[in-house]
Amino acid sequence: MYGTVAHIRVKEGHGDGIKQLLREWNAERAPKVKGAMPGYLFQLDKDPQDWIMIAMFQDKASYVANAEDPDQDRWFKRLMEHLEGEPQWNDGEAFEV
Repeated sequence: MYGTVAHIRVKEGHGDGIKQLLREWNAERAPKVKGAMPGYLFQLDKDPQDWIMIAMFQDKASYVANAEDPDQDRWFKRLMEHLEGEPQWNDGEAFEV
């Protein structure tokens, strides 16, 4: 498995918008994205505007193909409307333990 763990800073009042956008991705985009797996979204206790977003794929090739897809870029631009700045991306191999 391969994916990213991203720290995001959500604009105040945009939490519901982020959740809805991720639900939309899961319902509409995920079925079209080869290798997409369920992801996770965490709102951190220490600060309600600090969130962690986890996106998982079957392999690195699937992850890269999604990242390079123009539809994903359009979705990402919508995500950025809810964020204070660029996500802090942490890409890598994932292991079940």
